[in-house]
Amino acid sequence: MDIQAQMLANKVKKRYKHLRKRYARQNLEVFRLYDWDIPDIRAVVDWYGGHLIIGEYSRKQSTPDWLPLMGATVAAALNVPEEKLHLKIRKSGIKEGTRYKRLNHTNQKIPMWERQLQFYINPSDYVDTGLFSDHRNTRERVGKMVKNKDFLNLYCYTGAFTCYAAKGGARSTLSVDRSETAITWARENMELNKLTDPRHTLVQEDTLDFLAKAKWRNLSFDLAVVDPPSYSTTKETDKHFDIARDYPVLLNGVFELMRPGGTLFFSTNHQNFDMEVHRLNAADITEITDTTIPEDYLTKRKKIHRCWEIQV
Repeated sequence: MDIQAQMLANKVKKRYKHLRKRYARQNLEVFRLYDWDIPDIRAVVDWYGGHLIIGEYSRKQSTPDWLPLMGATVAAALNVPEEKLHLKIRKSGIKEGTRYKRLNHTNQKIPMWERQLQFYINPSDYVDTGLFSDHRNTRERVGKMVKNKDFLNLYCYTGAFTCYAAKGGARSTLSVDRSETAITWARENMELNKLTDPRHTLVQEDTLDFLAKAKWRNLSFDLAVVDPPSYSTTKETDKHFDIARDYPVLLNGVFELMRPGGTLFFSTNHQNFDMEVHRLNAADITEITDTTIPEDYLTKRKKIHRCWEIQV
């Protein structure tokens, strides 16, 4: 294990030196340093402005001392103090609710820069930190095309896309997530960036329930982002959502709210997702995955997400 730890530390240190100055010029404080690049070292390492978050992709053979050893060795290589090292076990098949399930109760929220905006991250209380940095390019794209448009953000999580839209001059934004934790966090991110305004609305509601009501409320939008979980279950009704099965119902429902000529960005991290375009009522569907994944998230093993630009 000592050899593995040193291999990981060397790989991460080299990657950090390669990325840090260039990303500093772009005012990016959050980026990925390693993602299972060496087959025997099943880890992911992320840099958060002086904090290190290191996760182990768990398996039956995992031992309790492996991750702490990896973490300590990498932290030493980058001169990161123990209090800024955060270790997590990442299990396959994570459901939507797990991202909000507490691992700890520090309630620590640390602002991190992503270009001209800041976002609160919590490095230790949840599986996810509150910011999916792999979509920073997509967010920038949305920010550049949203001026004077009405913007819809479904499964908005902590509102990073919404902040980009508001900063980019959206006429209005409407953001929906069923989690109270997410909506509160999104509101805090809007406040952090001085983007609070009656034109920007946050709604705590299940997305499919929202879509069912939105049609008769005559809501309409020019630009939308839909980035759902791969799976979820609604406790109150025991409804099961599976993106591989249910994407036509979801996306066609959103299309009904889009104005003619409107644009929708759809993304999923489901590794076996298959888009059957004939099931969608859209004028044009273009996969743009390769332009939305930043350099630090490119791996030979998998694509961190897939993304489509859809013209309605």
